[in-house]
Amino acid sequence: MPISPNQGSTGGGTTVTVTGTNLGGATAVHFGSKLATITADTATSITAVSPSGAGTVPVTVTTAGGTSNPLSFFYIGAPFKGTLSPVSGVTAGGNTVTITGTGLSTATAVHFGAASATPTVVNDSQLTVVVPAGTAAGSVSVSVTTAGGTNNGLSYTYVAVPTMSSVVPSSGSAAGGTSVTLTGTGFTGATTVSFGATAATSFTVDSSTQITAVAPAGTGTVSVTVTTAGGTTNGLPYTYVTAPTLTSVSPSSGPPAGATSVTLTGTNLAGATAVSFGATAATSFTVDSSTQITAVAPAGTGTGTGTVSVTVTTAGGTTNGLSYTYVTVPTLTSVVPSSGSADGGTSVTLTGTGFTGATTVSFGATAAPFTVNSSTQITAIAPAGTGTVQSTVTTAGGTSNGVFYTYVPVPTLTGVSPSSGLLIGGNSVTLTGTNLTGATTVRFGATAATFTVNSSTQITAVAPAGPLLGTVSVTVTTVGGTSNGRSYTYI
Repeated sequence: MPISPNQGSTGGGTTVTVTGTNLGGATAVHFGSKLATITADTATSITAVSPSGAGTVPVTVTTAGGTSNPLSFFYIGAPFKGTLSPVSGVTAGGNTVTITGTGLSTATAVHFGAASATPTVVNDSQLTVVVPAGTAAGSVSVSVTTAGGTNNGLSYTYVAVPTMSSVVPSSGSAAGGTSVTLTGTGFTGATTVSFGATAATSFTVDSSTQITAVAPAGTGTVSVTVTTAGGTTNGLPYTYVTAPTLTSVSPSSGPPAGATSVTLTGTNLAGATAVSFGATAATSFTVDSSTQITAVAPAGTGTGTGTVSVTVTTAGGTTNGLSYTYVTVPTLTSVVPSSGSADGGTSVTLTGTGFTGATTVSFGATAAPFTVNSSTQITAIAPAGTGTVQSTVTTAGGTSNGVFYTYVPVPTLTGVSPSSGLLIGGNSVTLTGTNLTGATTVRFGATAATFTVNSSTQITAVAPAGPLLGTVSVTVTTVGGTSNGRSYTYI
């Protein structure tokens, strides 16, 4: 007849299950001389709550049939915890604490305030436990729970380690003297602010989340940290800057109205505080890296055109200047021819002003291949399109006004009547189809015919003399291209 568990607190209250045979109708369960409270019984199992006691006692079950054989039950006293080492740690927990005392061999849990942890038992007088995270900095009571109960608590202190979230500005002069704002947590009582291995010239703890420090002299990139009684923060980079330089400005020109996105390249550009186009600050700028800045050019001053010097200012100084030219907006006066095939491919001459350095020629929303012949002329190949669109030229100065260009659809032939005639020609032939308006040529084979355009769907032509008896292909050509061929037979 087994018993489970076979040990419990000296104060009683342990729920014990006794299994065996012929247990139904039990009238008593004794732990030594003391009666236990029976909470459930069957023919093979009895559940009882142990009374208080000490040492090892026999457990017996009494029924109408008699008293069972005894089973041993061991009373365990509450543990005594003597020392805790170490007695403090960071709020994140994770460090290992050693607890010494007595009665620790059956430890099942260690509580740090309301947070629990699972102990590792070394022996009856020692255990180790990994400290759980604390909810906040401060002291909590540590207790150990064993089969014998929960012991007295000892004090453990959670100490907040300071953290750093930003350093502003993150760069400054190599000579030092830059006022830097540090933000983070746990700064109260800060004892040191370091820039690399060098202490700040001075610092003021503004609050638990902010410190104002004066950067010492230095070189390169160093790690800024704050030290308090809770430890040292994570480090954030601070860069000592030398005087910046500019090597290129791209594009180096733009319209008088400004708003051009300009990429500046050079060295030591990190932490730039100003970008200037002549005496005018850039509309805005972004430091992409220590070697690149993207700036938005301001509007030109005075007449709006001309060349100015672009400079960048950082904590390390102001760069050399590079030229940027404000260019006039191009104008477009004519597009010749002003129409072409919907399939594209028409060579078009554009005239106007300010074409030098053109970057795009567009027919509506579609770009065309082109050649800049001079500041007043461009030759472009019209792309495919439909309807009437605006032709424009774009340069660094902006986009020109638009001039209309019309796409003419390719003509089609659906009928030739009559479809035959004498070899000597001279007969009148009616051609029907679509998109015939503006026809420039009607051919019978390789021979051009005289013709009249009656409408967009009809042409009357005079058949030319044929070179030979037989069938030729009749076609119509317009600005939109050449139609399909329809048969005409010379007889």
